[in-house]
Amino acid sequence: MINAIIVDDEPLAQDVLETYLEKISEIELVAKCDNAFEANEVLKKEDIDLMFLDINMPQLTGTDFLRGLSDPPVTIFTTAYPNYALDGFELNALDYLVKPISMDRFLQACNRAVEQAELKQKAKALPVQDGGPGYFFVKADKKLVRVNLDEIVYIEGLKDYVIIRLPDDRVITLQTMKSLEDKLPTTNFQRIHRSYIVNLERIEALQGNMVEVKEKGKITSLPVGKSYRDTLAERIEKLKL
Repeated sequence: MINAIIVDDEPLAQDVLETYLEKISEIELVAKCDNAFEANEVLKKEDIDLMFLDINMPQLTGTDFLRGLSDPPVTIFTTAYPNYALDGFELNALDYLVKPISMDRFLQACNRAVEQAELKQKAKALPVQDGGPGYFFVKADKKLVRVNLDEIVYIEGLKDYVIIRLPDDRVITLQTMKSLEDKLPTTNFQRIHRSYIVNLERIEALQGNMVEVKEKGKITSLPVGKSYRDTLAERIEKLKL
């Protein structure tokens, strides 16, 4: 099941999309938001896979909102303004629907979202499981680069890219934090923030809401997000003497 939200300041537009979604069994509507700020709160609390996003909204436009998200869900723009299409695709939107949106065009976009979700599920079926190989390959610099799990210090999300931080190097690859998190073994790796995954064996210290790791011979402090704090604390508590 794909969890989706609608972000649009027009109630009628929300209702039309909701009616369409009721006919698509693979997608479940989690929330309808009147603006980007409401949507941001939902994204913090829920695991959202798909976002139907209007562009011309008060206070913060859909394109600016999407641009500011470090790990956005798959996004389909729904707007009355066709002249923003280039901006939409530069932001890696899955599709760009111009109002009034017909059911057949909407279904076409949703089928693409479902196909993409199925591909991700197949990728998850081949993760670097606990007890499996101690390495994986990612595409970087137009080649496949091997990354040894035990050498990873932490992973940082940067829009559509992730930066895999090694003791004396880094690897930048095009993918989301969530897709990489799903493939990492849970024994050693823990998500601590929307933008950070840490190798537990590389943690030097905990201080308040910060985790300290050693990178290039120096201590780097990483923030621990509120929603991840309890899980990290439980795992660390088991290792405390």
